[in-house]
Amino acid sequence: MSQRLSLAVHSGDFAVPETGRIAVFLPREGHDLSALPQGQLEVIQPLKPENDYWTTRGLTCVAEAEAGATYAAAVVFIPRAKPLARQLVAQAIAATQGPVLIDGVKTDGIDSLLKELKKRTAPSAATSKAHGKAFCIEGGLDLSDWILGAQEVSGGFVTAPGVFSADGIDPASALLAQTLPAKLGKEVADLGAGWGYLSAQILGRDTVETLHLVEADHIALTCAHRNVNDARAQFHWADARQWGVKGSLDAVVMNPPFHTGRAAEPALGQAFIANAARLLKPAGQLWLVANRHLPYETPLSEAFASLTEVAGDNRFKILHAARPRRSR
Repeated sequence: MSQRLSLAVHSGDFAVPETGRIAVFLPREGHDLSALPQGQLEVIQPLKPENDYWTTRGLTCVAEAEAGATYAAAVVFIPRAKPLARQLVAQAIAATQGPVLIDGVKTDGIDSLLKELKKRTAPSAATSKAHGKAFCIEGGLDLSDWILGAQEVSGGFVTAPGVFSADGIDPASALLAQTLPAKLGKEVADLGAGWGYLSAQILGRDTVETLHLVEADHIALTCAHRNVNDARAQFHWADARQWGVKGSLDAVVMNPPFHTGRAAEPALGQAFIANAARLLKPAGQLWLVANRHLPYETPLSEAFASLTEVAGDNRFKILHAARPRRSR
């Protein structure tokens, strides 16, 4: 993925410094970083599975750039979310003494970003390949107006650019919160907790003694720390598909993700279901909300002895599964 970086390096359009740290913002599994000096790289990747991927390849990885950090150069792989893309570019430029290479595909908005930057500076000629572009600008440009930081939404919750449902409470999560019973058990997990809306509602149940907020996005989890101020809450930066101890929970609540970029991938939610079944005690219960069209009933029936649709509308369904099958 992204031969554009290699082409920009080999052509000299992106002048790689011989010394100093090079920040690489949001590389995903499959991005080719081999054209860069591996010992100089600091990967900045808030998604835990992606962070682990680069860590296992021997690179220095952090969830977020340290405040006040400076770099000799930077590479930004832009995400689909425009506010986050703009913020990452602004942060990279502010922290970088030398060149900043910006890389992205057309469907993620690289063309509009280039157009905006041309109003502020003089980017290099773009390298176009594989339905995307890469171009360079010099560090030091003032793009502070692109840095939004945390924002408050209805209910007094704090979110951040790029996190799921950054503009307000997700209606599917709101429906699930309304449906949850008064008693959920002592040990509960919110798998894919996001910025903490569902967790805040779960902690309104006084039977809960411990609530595990499990979230792969470090930025969202940082918001959750601010939104969930309760001693019963434990925060885990982890992949919800793999986290946890078998047979340790009384209940799992979740609104699982089902997209990777623009592509729908129901297998993500199915992996959440499989891990929920593993985590629950013999009498444990799962409460799940999903878009109406997602094919979760079959894996739920295979993983649990009982399955009921307890609420829903034309957009969403609330599924309650109980008693995980011991063969799992």
